[in-house]
Amino acid sequence: MNTDSIVMLCILVPLAIFFTGIGIYAWKRKKPMWFWSGSTVNENEITDVPAYNRANGIMWICYSLIFWTAAVLGIFKTGVAGILTGLGAVVGAVVLIVVYKKIYSKYRR
Repeated sequence: MNTDSIVMLCILVPLAIFFTGIGIYAWKRKKPMWFWSGSTVNENEITDVPAYNRANGIMWICYSLIFWTAAVLGIFKTGVAGILTGLGAVVGAVVLIVVYKKIYSKYRR
């Protein structure tokens, strides 16, 4: 394992843990999980809070899989891991917004 691989692991593993943690937190949360910074979702807005939170949790855990995959790839191919990380951050953020809007509209009263 070279220095680049170690740097990739030091960046990607905490990032993947962070997004996995958000997913677990959202899944187990009793009140509706929010998406946008500084906003909240009122319980009266959501028809099925546990299902809504589970869907949010799954969304975040799936997003974290990009970074877990990049971390493993980073051990062998740092360039490929870097590309996957960049795509995951840029394209993945857009996908997160689209998926969250679908989740919110599905469970909104």
